[in-house]
Amino acid sequence: MGGVLATSRSFSSGSQDLVGTLAAAGHTLTVAGSGHDLDELRPMLADAVAWIAGTGPVTAAHLDAAPHLRVVARYGVGYEAVDLKAAADRGIIVTNTPGANSGAVADHAVGLMLAVLRGTTEGDRRVRAGNWSVLRGRELGSLTVGIVGFGRIGQGVAQRLSGFGSRVVAHDPWLDDDAFLTAEQMDIAKMASACDLVTLHAPGGNVIVDAGWLAFARPGLVLVNTARPDLVDEGAVAAALRSGAIGGFAADTLAGDTSGLPSPLLAADLADRVVVTPHFGAQTIEAVDGMGSIAVANVLAVLSDTTPPNPVS
Repeated sequence: MGGVLATSRSFSSGSQDLVGTLAAAGHTLTVAGSGHDLDELRPMLADAVAWIAGTGPVTAAHLDAAPHLRVVARYGVGYEAVDLKAAADRGIIVTNTPGANSGAVADHAVGLMLAVLRGTTEGDRRVRAGNWSVLRGRELGSLTVGIVGFGRIGQGVAQRLSGFGSRVVAHDPWLDDDAFLTAEQMDIAKMASACDLVTLHAPGGNVIVDAGWLAFARPGLVLVNTARPDLVDEGAVAAALRSGAIGGFAADTLAGDTSGLPSPLLAADLADRVVVTPHFGAQTIEAVDGMGSIAVANVLAVLSDTTPPNPVS
């Protein structure tokens, strides 16, 4: 028995009553903000035995404020925001929800590709202003598409692109050759000049798209990022868009997206070439149910002294 803290924006907001599942197991749920402000969370962490954590940081200071905590169940696949060493030092198990939102994010990545290639959002703005002039786009099936990061989401994107007829190339240094069944392998550096569109699905931590990479970009190149904002030098991309070195950019995340910090890619003069959505690539009913049910399964396993399905530490 004990308190469960949830700091995900969408936990139990799908079709499954996960709050009821926890209650049936004898656990009360407290919900707080996904930014993980320590002052806000401190009184809740003091009583929590489990934390279904959102995208905010989970630091040693957070864990020190939670003397009864036994599990941090990341609501999603990424766990780079969690201090794994601090958790291990305190005997706290960390879990995640691999694969639960892969299909949703892959769908959204392809949707963003089409939105940029066909000028969908710019066309909508024009019509609402009474301007029915046409925009000439490009067909996805005629393009060479590079996928950086070929895990579950990257492979899902490749599977979807097969229906369009695109040539698909991919890069992932962590995978064996036999993982590339639906794409040709290609180095990231070569993708700039060889691809018409590059979509990012790699873990964060390293800038991939910077001024040096963009200097070799094929004319009209379109970039899509549904992964992590630190993969992209946003200032360099904005400059490349203004100079005409690349043709478009779409993203589900920008640097400072949860803090409201301005991005150079949101400048008004780039609105016809940039499409940005509010970090909702994983927000489908199916993905929310999947992430929530897996997170709850991990929590209940740890609290019943059994091995959780998805430990990361």
